[in-house]
Amino acid sequence: MMKKYALVVFTFSFLSIITSHAQGAWTQKKGKAYTQLSFSNIGPYADIYGNPDYSTEREITDNTVQLYGEYGLNDKTTLILNLPLKLIETSNPVSTGTPITTAASKTSIGNLEVGIKRNFYNKKWVVSGQVNLEANTSSFDNASGIRTGIDAWSLTPTINAGRSFKWFYAQVFTGVALRTNDYSSSFKIGGELGVQPIKRILVIGMIDVVKSFENGNVILPPSNTLTGLYVNDQEYAAYSLKFIGEITEMLGVNVGIGGAFSGNNVAKRQALTFGVYHKF
Repeated sequence: MMKKYALVVFTFSFLSIITSHAQGAWTQKKGKAYTQLSFSNIGPYADIYGNPDYSTEREITDNTVQLYGEYGLNDKTTLILNLPLKLIETSNPVSTGTPITTAASKTSIGNLEVGIKRNFYNKKWVVSGQVNLEANTSSFDNASGIRTGIDAWSLTPTINAGRSFKWFYAQVFTGVALRTNDYSSSFKIGGELGVQPIKRILVIGMIDVVKSFENGNVILPPSNTLTGLYVNDQEYAAYSLKFIGEITEMLGVNVGIGGAFSGNNVAKRQALTFGVYHKF
């Protein structure tokens, strides 16, 4: 029973950025598919984690409509697609000085992502390898400083391990994100625990840590640094809590909340996510 629920887990990542992206160890069965449409909201906010913490020039609202899908090429190999549409708005100035950036709203695609997951071991524990490729498909508006994703290609290999028990499951993942255009690469590690308190309801808690290697020296426009949107050396220790409700065996909904305990160049604001999924 828990393995069936684990297959529908869509991992919420802070700023996912959104990132967000399934890190589950389980693969889809051959010819089976899982799709999810979700909406995430962060903001309005102005406070950013840093050393020291700092504020953006204007209040920012960062919304994401995201289409995510998995397809079982065979029982051990799953193809992954993640298509984020960003809806970002900058509004009221935070300080009394004359702002450099303009108030604006922008709707544009973020970083399109494709991936492949391959199961290597499936006994009591399930162990899989995964490689995701993020395309440099985002956009930037210099006047407002609105950026809808990182200005780079990213290759992210991970190792995922999980195990199902009678009424709960646990899984962990670790990997690295390798980036172009002089953006820093990063190390990531995390884990999650899912429990089924009642029939058709799954509760998931997750911890996700990203640490920059600080090996990139990209120079971003001043307006971008004033918004802090998808700048270099983003880091965080994040949490999320998600509730999944199964309407039928093929259809369900979920709601989640997440944020960062600490970080660098990421918002000091919780994110709310609402989604609906369908299995084929």
